[in-house]
Amino acid sequence: MHSHDHCHFLNLTKEYSTADLAAFHGHLGPFIVLGYRMGRYAKNQFCNDPFEMSAKVYCSGRTPESCLVDGVQLGSGCTYGKRNIEIVESPEIKVVFSAGSKTLTVVPKPETRMNGSGHTESEVEHFAEDLYSWRDDRLFEYSLH
Repeated sequence: MHSHDHCHFLNLTKEYSTADLAAFHGHLGPFIVLGYRMGRYAKNQFCNDPFEMSAKVYCSGRTPESCLVDGVQLGSGCTYGKRNIEIVESPEIKVVFSAGSKTLTVVPKPETRMNGSGHTESEVEHFAEDLYSWRDDRLFEYSLH
């Protein structure tokens, strides 16, 4: 853990609201919410030091799946600027967090996906707001190694 008594802005914590997520991302969608919740879970349950933890986001690499990355950054503290987050193109969606020799793999459950296509922005936003309030065990499965 990085701890410097002279630093006022190191290891600050913040709970981001759906409005915060939308302000950062440009709109509110399910993937930023899901990424945020996955990152927050990793930070709270796995490693709370954003300098020791890294994240690999497995997804198609295209929107909307790639929006997971924005949420993971806000939830976990892993960022592109610190070079401790990356996208790995994959047909599977998951995030693998690492800290030292430990890894935490977080995989979203199927019910976190909107069925069908052609949803209005309002429908997408409402679904994302709903996801935000779901319990962790309803959103994703995880395994620690």
